[in-house]
Amino acid sequence: MAEKPVSAETIVGPASAPDDVLRVEHIAKRFGPVTALRDVNLHLRKGEVLGLLGDNGAGKSTLIKILSGFQKQDSGQMFLHGQPYEPKGVDDARSKGIDTVYQDLALIDELSVYHNLFLRRELVHKPLPFLANREMKLQARKALDEIGINIPRIDVAVARLSGGQRQAIAVARTVNGDADIILLDEPLAAMGAKEGSMILDLVARLKEEGKVSIIMILHNYVHVLQACDRVSMIQEGVIALDKPTAETSVEELTDIVVNEYRRAREETHAAAAAHAGAEGLL
Repeated sequence: MAEKPVSAETIVGPASAPDDVLRVEHIAKRFGPVTALRDVNLHLRKGEVLGLLGDNGAGKSTLIKILSGFQKQDSGQMFLHGQPYEPKGVDDARSKGIDTVYQDLALIDELSVYHNLFLRRELVHKPLPFLANREMKLQARKALDEIGINIPRIDVAVARLSGGQRQAIAVARTVNGDADIILLDEPLAAMGAKEGSMILDLVARLKEEGKVSIIMILHNYVHVLQACDRVSMIQEGVIALDKPTAETSVEELTDIVVNEYRRAREETHAAAAAHAGAEGLL
């Protein structure tokens, strides 16, 4: 059976909405001879959960690092609440309301749940700079209860908790830090169904409250359609699809990826044929 013809590459151009909290236009990033991002255009609306999809090496994590202030783009512009956004670093991005939960979670295993929730934001007594442990415990319990995270003891080391609980603590720390834009880099990686559902439930609660906007890197298309309002797919350093999840399907998302593999294979075969022809002329 003949394969379907491969369509040309699609590049989503700049777009915006009246209630955008974040917008990036024509973002590009290179690492020496490697081009990670070519022409990325993306926007995030207030209270929205945006699913960011793409194969390994497509540029998802690079984009998250640029948004979080960890890296700087080579070209392109970013806008936060309609104003130019040029973070000088991760702390600067956090001070502007953008916080990130990376795959490694950045938790300290030996510290308690409540100490991790206040990591680098510790409360201290004055004038003597002793840790205000009692106050941090009270605020930590309140923060966890408000977003529906069930952790019976907050004085135990996080090393004793499950993967889902640890991920939830990392998200809770971000929410507790007054972030209004949260970037989640593969929050369900290496999790079982029960732990993954805990994180999806947490995202659903945050979405229902509408206080924060979320960009979430995911690989499971079912999770994307369940948790996200809209989906953007990165392919070879560009956004190749941007749609509300209600207007797409697992089948369409899968077809896009299959189409990319077919196009890459055709380009490889064409390059090999051209090389062989050049060799034959020598």
